[in-house]
Amino acid sequence: MDENKPLKVRLTFSVILVGVSLLFAAVVTDHWAVLSPKVEEYNATCEAAHFGLWRLCTKRIFMQEQGPKEKGCGPISLPGEHNCSYFKHFTPGQSSEIFEVTTQKEYSISAAAIAIFSVGFAIIGTICVLLSFRKKMDYLLKPASMFYTFAGLCIIISVEVMRQSVKRMIDSKETVWIEYSYSWSFACACASFVLLFICGIALLLIALPRFPQNPWETCMDAEPEH
Repeated sequence: MDENKPLKVRLTFSVILVGVSLLFAAVVTDHWAVLSPKVEEYNATCEAAHFGLWRLCTKRIFMQEQGPKEKGCGPISLPGEHNCSYFKHFTPGQSSEIFEVTTQKEYSISAAAIAIFSVGFAIIGTICVLLSFRKKMDYLLKPASMFYTFAGLCIIISVEVMRQSVKRMIDSKETVWIEYSYSWSFACACASFVLLFICGIALLLIALPRFPQNPWETCMDAEPEH
């Protein structure tokens, strides 16, 4: 048995917890993408927006004259009146007049659902790792590693669905947005994919039994017959 295996598991699990934290931060926050409409006149207010899996937030920003390369409203970090609303398909009893343009409903629901699967896989994997710390239960490391790998794959699929949703919103003639950028929630999701996927595979390799380094090692380690 590898004497360093418990240490390797704990180090890998520590990195995985960072990935799980980034995953939760990405799912519950609404800074995946920032949208900006074209500014027709200056020294007036314009409305920029940022959104996540569940809701969209708009901010009225007072715009002064910009440079020749800047046509959009923002940056979103400027002070202004801030207002948020959950997407109408998640709260059918509420009005979503704050978002007066067409949203990509199917994309939004798909991204949110896949992200929930990712969170579920991460939670189950964490439970398996914690149980594996008990004596003679290290066999749970193998399913835990697979759950973490699945969690990473699910969140990167959610990222791609969200990316396609933003692209379609920008390309659509029914929307007022002309510029977009991805924000820190999007970066958290991408980082969580890297950590969960790589560390999930690493945990699986650690959990697998050590192969003999020499052809005769297994025979030499066998117990003699009485």
